[in-house]
Amino acid sequence: MKKIALTVACGLLCSASVLADGWGGIKGQVVLKGDAPEPVLLHAKGAPIKDAAVCAAADTYADDLVVDKDTKGIANVFIYLAKAPKTIHPDLKDPSPAKVIFDQKGCQFIPHALTLQAGQTVEVISHDAIAHNTHTNPIKNTAQNVLIAPNTAEGSGVDIENKLAERLPFKVTCDYHPWMTAYWLVVDHPYCAVTDKEGRFTIENLPEGSHTFIVWHEKKGYLDRKYAATVKDGQVSELKPIEVNPSDLK
Repeated sequence: MKKIALTVACGLLCSASVLADGWGGIKGQVVLKGDAPEPVLLHAKGAPIKDAAVCAAADTYADDLVVDKDTKGIANVFIYLAKAPKTIHPDLKDPSPAKVIFDQKGCQFIPHALTLQAGQTVEVISHDAIAHNTHTNPIKNTAQNVLIAPNTAEGSGVDIENKLAERLPFKVTCDYHPWMTAYWLVVDHPYCAVTDKEGRFTIENLPEGSHTFIVWHEKKGYLDRKYAATVKDGQVSELKPIEVNPSDLK
């Protein structure tokens, strides 16, 4: 009887060991080979454009390619797993926060690149004293085109939901001010990131083992379809920089 009990106990312990997951993270940087390009002026302060008092209150620069001069890091690059792994860290199973803010200021969208989990709500607000509209262009989800009133504060904005994961980021526009663009990525897991102003990113609490990420930027599309990374238990591994040729971002 004791032998049977010991055998069962060993079996349970062995199963627990097999099922137990280690967790770690990765960090890296997306950089441009060569010199950073000069910012592109969309319109100068005082330009005679629609809603000039707000939209031309200052010089406005294109935000479809933002490269840091010092580090050559490329901002607004998406890095994400193409599909959810078999296990997700317990702390990340519920999207947090449940609602994220998407703003409009100086007739530009903030943030320019946004990651979401399916079911997470986007509250669209506006710091501008003029009307905008937010027009989404997803593939799987239902497109939305909502009016955003002037000076819409957080808590009084318009909610947009995307219930399905998308394979790629999709474009968001303002039909009133056609230079305004942004990109949203909706995934069914928490393992995604957008590079900061220095091109850096961190993804934490990944299951240990080998993973393949998609690296995507609006100027090129795929920068890498199979960006490989190995996650080690209890570590945040620093990866080799992802180098991008200037010709890929024309």
